[in-house]
Amino acid sequence: MKPLQVIACGALAHELTALQRANGWSGVQVQCLPAELHNRPERIPEAVRQAIRAARPQVRALFVAYGDCGTGGALDRVLAEEGVERLPGAHCYAFYAGPERFDALAAAEPGTFYLTDFLARHFERLVMRELGLRAHPELRDLYFGHYRRVLWLTQTGDSALATRARAAAEALGLEFAQLHTGLGALETRVLRFVSQPPPVSTTQESLSWPS
Repeated sequence: MKPLQVIACGALAHELTALQRANGWSGVQVQCLPAELHNRPERIPEAVRQAIRAARPQVRALFVAYGDCGTGGALDRVLAEEGVERLPGAHCYAFYAGPERFDALAAAEPGTFYLTDFLARHFERLVMRELGLRAHPELRDLYFGHYRRVLWLTQTGDSALATRARAAAEALGLEFAQLHTGLGALETRVLRFVSQPPPVSTTQESLSWPS
């Protein structure tokens, strides 16, 4: 039997690997696209389309582990054309925390810079270096002057990552808070895909989940 395949953002690789290992999935492949695509979100839809079309002949069904991720609906248009489902919500913060809880968090403190486990793990490279803050610390207030806190939405509560998350808040001169979310919809939707995969489409028709 052909395998199932999850096409995912590289920022979810660690979590998806942990899910795969914990559930003993032998017939599920995970293909991660570069996390750096988030720096150019306009490139995400076409990258996902090409991954879908390359994988379709070799797999039984496909699922896309992305939120909208700044594509302004362009990713959803591609997925509708290709007949593939994705994770719910605008971004990883929403599908980890749940959309209603994330909306409440954002309303309670609009000046929040969010971290996930991935961002806590790679904060030095993705924020401090790529935004130029190590070379030009004066840019901190330009970028983050209107923020008040760092909120770490943690998937694991790992103590080593907690140290990194607190260091990130200190580097930005912001208050620190944390909220354990677990894997949220990343876990529930991928588990549903694996246990109830939709029929594969070779004609790019829209798919619906089994009832």
